[in-house]
Amino acid sequence: MEGLVALTELAAALPTGQLLPVSEEQVGQYLGEDWEFVYRNSDYLLWGTVVTILLTLTSILLGFLAGFPAGAIEAYGSGYSRAFVRKFGVLLRGTPILVIMIFTYFVLPIEIVLDAAQFGLRSIEYVLGPTPFTVPTDVPDAFIAATIALGFRSAAYQSQIFRGALGSIDEGQMEAARSIGMSRLSAIRHVIVPQAMRRSVPGFQNEFTIVLKDTSIAFAIGLGELLKRSHDLFTQQTTAVLEVILFISLIYFVLTFGTNRTLDYVSNRFAIPGESS
Repeated sequence: MEGLVALTELAAALPTGQLLPVSEEQVGQYLGEDWEFVYRNSDYLLWGTVVTILLTLTSILLGFLAGFPAGAIEAYGSGYSRAFVRKFGVLLRGTPILVIMIFTYFVLPIEIVLDAAQFGLRSIEYVLGPTPFTVPTDVPDAFIAATIALGFRSAAYQSQIFRGALGSIDEGQMEAARSIGMSRLSAIRHVIVPQAMRRSVPGFQNEFTIVLKDTSIAFAIGLGELLKRSHDLFTQQTTAVLEVILFISLIYFVLTFGTNRTLDYVSNRFAIPGESS
């Protein structure tokens, strides 16, 4: 209640029609020295938010690119490929993300990974023609390691989301597609997958939120995301620990709330007609 009163007094003290920008002196006067310290360093924290968002997007994309084929293999693959994908997924899901991230940063040769990615991209361009994608070479190793760790761990979970979605499509859909002359692969591609993708949105929404929050684990390898930068601040001014944590908690809440509302819209927009989202 006292904080609300202080915010009200601060707003009332501003010139009419002007709520921003608020000066550091006004924040310090009404909210205290610690909130003034947070306000003064808000740009530093917001740049950490940018890193968090980028890490989330790259990780979830890598997880999708690896997880969807893995889910399809588990649903329709042969015995050996299915067993390999299943065991690898169990290994990733059963290993703490902190252990995976430390392994990718301190053990995995990042340069070899980048070379492999460049080779893969050149191979795709050789087959399909020029693409707008490039493999950056100036990205910090910590960011790449965190993306690999979060991405493949997410792929292990996304594979189960997509496997379940593929398995939820009635077998009659496949039989109907085959009866009109479609091959098994064409039926999966044009009939089963579009419906499974729609049904997987709620599970994907949950996974997206988990990856967003798990980006904070990158603090362990020194990546300057939101939690790492908040730690940098409250070690400078130890009395502002609570204020910094409250500020970044608000940022995480805004990110997760916005993500959930966006994916709720996507789920409702692309839901299979006649099915409840």
